[in-house]
Amino acid sequence: MPGKENIKLIANNKKAYHDYFIDEKYEAGIELAGTEVKSLRMGKCSIKEAYIRPHGNELYVEHMNITPYEKGNIFNKDPLRDRRLLLHRHEINKLLGKVTQKGYTLMPLRVYFRGSLVKVEVGLARGKKLYDKRQDIAKRDMRREAERELKNRYH
Repeated sequence: MPGKENIKLIANNKKAYHDYFIDEKYEAGIELAGTEVKSLRMGKCSIKEAYIRPHGNELYVEHMNITPYEKGNIFNKDPLRDRRLLLHRHEINKLLGKVTQKGYTLMPLRVYFRGSLVKVEVGLARGKKLYDKRQDIAKRDMRREAERELKNRYH
């Protein structure tokens, strides 16, 4: 089955990579209503402002915007409602232990289909300081310059 894994990206959180150091990544399922899945199939999702917060012994993704399905009428749910993440108990316990430490937070990095299932890539993140962001921008600019030089040299 490993060769059959077809992944279709729905939403990507570039802002999380800019504002945080991502230490670990986990794949989680997400509890959705039927019209939400149909809306996701059409690519109507935003996770720019989304974050993950623990409620008791469970993790919920908050402020993940799934646009209501056009033909969903009364079956549509609130687009910004909290949605439960589906992880193994030992993974939840590990993440809850890390989040209680100073400086760690949980961020949704990507939303995608793995086969017919909707998955969320959860990142265990530490906040970046302003100088860290500047260093990243400088590295990216240097890499672009080097690629431009190589391209010009061989053309």
